[in-house]
Amino acid sequence: MTSDKVRPLVDFHCHLDLYPDHADAVARCEREGVFTLAVTTTPKAWPRNQELAAATRHVRAALGLHPQLVAERSREIVLWKELLPRTCYVGEVGLDAGPKFYASFERQKEVFVEVLTSCAAASDKILTVHSVRATKIVLDMIEKHLPPTRGRVVLHWFTGTAAEIRRAVDLGCYFSVNAEMLANEKRAVANRAFPLGRVLTETDGPFTRTGARPSEPSDVWGAVEGLASLHGLDAADVGRRIGANLKALLDEVS
Repeated sequence: MTSDKVRPLVDFHCHLDLYPDHADAVARCEREGVFTLAVTTTPKAWPRNQELAAATRHVRAALGLHPQLVAERSREIVLWKELLPRTCYVGEVGLDAGPKFYASFERQKEVFVEVLTSCAAASDKILTVHSVRATKIVLDMIEKHLPPTRGRVVLHWFTGTAAEIRRAVDLGCYFSVNAEMLANEKRAVANRAFPLGRVLTETDGPFTRTGARPSEPSDVWGAVEGLASLHGLDAADVGRRIGANLKALLDEVS
């Protein structure tokens, strides 16, 4: 159960427009006090997300072009660039070198370079970045094209090594962690390498599940409890730390 002592909760990566009732999903975040970054998979989806988020205190809409859709939608980078000045939040973007999407990997890299260089030129963006089977290349590209003085990256569902985590920290990156990443001992041990001062929470809903149903932003409390258990800390204290991390991240690009 969510602790009344910790508000707002933080879901820094959730696909609110993929729930059956998009407007109701946004309204629930607002009602339940969950700071939610509503990521989009194409720039065409961003205006409606922004329209719904603009009337809220807790929801923000991120401008995305998902690497898994680049094969069909890479031309939408033109629209993405047109919309970029209207938001501080970018995502979901990045690279996916999994077998299903590897055929488009070179084009994904071209699009990601355009994303990073555009964000660097703007110098006030926060990105939530996908890096499936492409950790080193993603970090190489961030290092080359988006220095920490020009923007901030939150690595979504990051599965890099301890050395890659240290490198990401040196590049100014944060990490967003969901309950599924902490679901078994092997995964949990890997997540202990994330410095708590650089950790945010996420659900990646509706692609994760809480019990028999798709996870919702308020279920992010499960990630808070998982992190608390992992580090031997009180869940309310961890929740407050996550909130402080969010504030620090936002202050860094303001």
